[in-house]
Amino acid sequence: MEKVLIAMSGGVDSSVAAYLMKQQGCECVGVTMRLFGNDDIGVSREKSCCSLDDVQDARSVAAKLAIPYYVFNFTGDFKAQVIDRFTSAYACGQTPNPCIDCNRYLKFERLYERAQLMGCDAVVTGHYARIGQENGRWVLKKALDASKDQSYVLYSLTQEQLAHTRLPLGEFEKADTRRIAEEMGFFNARKPDSQDICFVPDGDYAAFIERTTGKTYPAGNFVDEQGNILGRHRGIIHYTIGQRRGLGIAAETPLYVKRIDPEKNEVVLCRDEALYSCALTAKELNWMAFDTPPERFRASAKIRYRHTEQPCTVTTLPGGRVAVEFDEPQRAATPGQAVVFYSGDTVLGGGVIE
Repeated sequence: MEKVLIAMSGGVDSSVAAYLMKQQGCECVGVTMRLFGNDDIGVSREKSCCSLDDVQDARSVAAKLAIPYYVFNFTGDFKAQVIDRFTSAYACGQTPNPCIDCNRYLKFERLYERAQLMGCDAVVTGHYARIGQENGRWVLKKALDASKDQSYVLYSLTQEQLAHTRLPLGEFEKADTRRIAEEMGFFNARKPDSQDICFVPDGDYAAFIERTTGKTYPAGNFVDEQGNILGRHRGIIHYTIGQRRGLGIAAETPLYVKRIDPEKNEVVLCRDEALYSCALTAKELNWMAFDTPPERFRASAKIRYRHTEQPCTVTTLPGGRVAVEFDEPQRAATPGQAVVFYSGDTVLGGGVIE
C-alpha cells in the first residue's frame, strides 16, 4: 500500500485530491503548511488563504475522511524562499511569480523532505496537471481541463520529484471536483478559488513590500524611449511591464510601462505597439523532457500563466541560458516571470525571463 502525504490548503481541490487518494487504497496523511501569520503580513485573518480558518477547513475534511492530519510550521522557509525573493525582485524592477517559488521550495522541496522522514512514498497536491512516463523519463502534461491547467507553475519539478508526486485532479474537470466535494458533504465544496497572491490578498504589492522591508522607494521620472521626461512616478515597486492603469500621465495616446530602470529610478513608457517583441532570453532553466536540450529546437512557449503558448524556436546559450524567437511578436514579456516550453500537452521545461 502506497503511503502519501497530502498537501491540504483547506480548499476544495486538495480536499477532493485527498478523497481520491483514499479511494485508490492509499494510506493517507493530511498536512497543512503554515507559511505565515496574518499579523506578519498586516491583514485580518479572514482575508487570506493559509489562515487559521483554512487550517480548520482542512482539519474538518481530514476528520471526515478519517485520515491523520498535521500542521507543519514552514514560516521561516516561506519568508526566505518566497517573500524575500518577491520583495527583492520588485526592488530590481522585475515581476516575480511567487506561486512558482512556493511550489519549488516549499511544496516539492521542504514538504517532500518531510514526507521522506515520515516514510511516505509520495506527495499529493490539488494541482490540475498530469504526470506520466515516456521513453524512460517522467513527464509533466497539461490537465484535461484546459481552463484550469496549472502545468505552467510546476515546470521546476525534477525527475525525482515527478516520480514521487501524485496529481489526482489532472484527469478531472473543475465541475467534477466540486460535484465530488458536494457528494462527500465537504462544506468547502463551493468555497471560492483564491485569486490573489496568498500573502498579498488585497493586491497592493507596493504597500506589502514597504511594510515588510521597512523601506521606502522614492519617486522618480517617467520617461519616453528617448529619455524625455513625461512626469513623476511614485516609486518603481508600483509598476510592472505592460501596465497602463495608475500612471497618472496625460497623453494623446495611451501609454504603457515598457521598462523599469532601478539604477536611474526611471520608468520607461511607450505606446502599446512598442511592447511587442519576437525575442527574449531566459536563465535558470529546468528541463523535464531531456537531461540536456538540443542546441536548437522548435516548441511552443507561455510567457505568463494566462498566456496562450505560442510557436517559437529555442536556442541554447552558454551558462545554461536560452534565446527564444517567437514566430509572431508577443506582448510584454516581463523579466522575472517564467517562460515555459511545451510540445503539445507535454512540458519540456522552463526558466526565468531575463
